[in-house]
Amino acid sequence: MRPRKRVFLLLLALAMLGLPMVARAEGEEPVNYAVLFTDMARAAEAPSPEGRWRIEADAAAMNDPVATVVAARWIKIYADPDYRLMMYGQDDPRNIPVAGKHAFVVLGFELEKGEMTDELKGRCDAAAAAAKAFPDSLIVCTGGPTGIDNPEEHTEGGLMKAYLETVHGIDPGRIFAEERAMTTAENAVNVMAILQAQQVETLTVVTSHYHQRRGQILLAAAAARCKAEQGFDVEVVGDWSYLSAFDMGPDYMVTIPQLFQVLDIPEDVRDQYYELYYGD
Repeated sequence: MRPRKRVFLLLLALAMLGLPMVARAEGEEPVNYAVLFTDMARAAEAPSPEGRWRIEADAAAMNDPVATVVAARWIKIYADPDYRLMMYGQDDPRNIPVAGKHAFVVLGFELEKGEMTDELKGRCDAAAAAAKAFPDSLIVCTGGPTGIDNPEEHTEGGLMKAYLETVHGIDPGRIFAEERAMTTAENAVNVMAILQAQQVETLTVVTSHYHQRRGQILLAAAAARCKAEQGFDVEVVGDWSYLSAFDMGPDYMVTIPQLFQVLDIPEDVRDQYYELYYGD
């Protein structure tokens, strides 16, 4: 029997007996992000209590505050089959959890000929409803000059800010635009400077329903890394989703490579992850 399987069975037995779970067995190879992400992917692929316990054990063994945050968020949104998104048009925005100095972070969508698509406008419509429900919250729009045939290099963030001001009448003093990010990973990393400058304490992720889990995990990871390296503490406390006509299905296999980018994980660890997950 493989060593990692022996440890997993031990953890499962302890959990079933109601006893405290140990992090690792003596003599087993140390856990790193490759191991954690492999178990995260497997738990998302086939959610189960065993998969969630495995992720918790990995994070405990790593004894890394960033890994702890990532693992906990992953368990909540990818490994729990009962997790439910809050939906614009279905839920009351006043029920969005908000605490402290708060911001709605609105994630962009690729421009078409330098203009916003209906998809991006839908995300902004959702953000406007949330912003009106919480008039003290800030709004951070994020996204750079994406799409082909965009000679004027219009940015997602800039167009979103203008749309919220002109179409929805949101006070421009509440809205901030990040205009360099070209991917969701870059969205998550780049907004941290704005949030820190504004001393934001909590944030809610606003995006399309199929993109919400990825946005949450990447922003939570970026925030955890920012806290570990710079001491700035901001927490993802809520989600608010536009119900898109698109349905991309499970996106965890896209999320994990972007997590490597957000956390700046070395190439050899990435290679180990691909070997572990795809090689078995």
